[in-house]
Amino acid sequence: MKRQTPAHKGVCYIVGAGPGDPGLLTLRGLECLKQADVILYDALCNPQLLSHAKSSARLVDVGKSGKTRSRQDQINHLLVKETSAGHTVCRLKGGDPYVFGRGGEEALALHQAGLNFQVVPGVTSAIAVPAYAGIPVTHRGKSVMFTVITGHEDPDKGNSDVDWSKVAQLEGTRVLLMGLSRLKLITESLIRYGAPKSMPVAVIESGTLGSQRTVTGTLS
Repeated sequence: MKRQTPAHKGVCYIVGAGPGDPGLLTLRGLECLKQADVILYDALCNPQLLSHAKSSARLVDVGKSGKTRSRQDQINHLLVKETSAGHTVCRLKGGDPYVFGRGGEEALALHQAGLNFQVVPGVTSAIAVPAYAGIPVTHRGKSVMFTVITGHEDPDKGNSDVDWSKVAQLEGTRVLLMGLSRLKLITESLIRYGAPKSMPVAVIESGTLGSQRTVTGTLS
């Protein structure tokens, strides 16, 4: 998504930093990072990436460990404020901005303010982390499709938007992101709605990093 408004000199790049391995940042993302006056970065971004910032860049930690609605509103406000001031802003986000990254909300805030922005896609953990574990999300004769599902939803919204009865019946590979803390609930829900207990599964943490750990087994 791209918005051009000649009246404003500032620009904001919403950049996907990839899933953790600093080598997975795209060349375009690196270019935006190097030219930024202000960098707003998430807790999920590898801190090594900040070494590419120019010496005069202002680094702002906006780590969203709680991911509350008010916190996201603060980030949106900062993006609009810094871009409106004429700065080149890099919003550095883990993974891909539009895959459970709330990048759409940030882009919308900039769009509504009439500001210049560009979204730079990033390598999503939904594909990269299984690949680093030796698991292709599609494979001829085994899986012709894959579905990406959030394993962690906004705690403020109440009811879940995930229909586990449908997820349990899906074909192909199911990739659940950020679900480690809810692993028991997820597995019990899948089994309750008919997913085979013998279904092969992998649980992966610290994906694409040197500390990555993979546990394989069955759904049960």
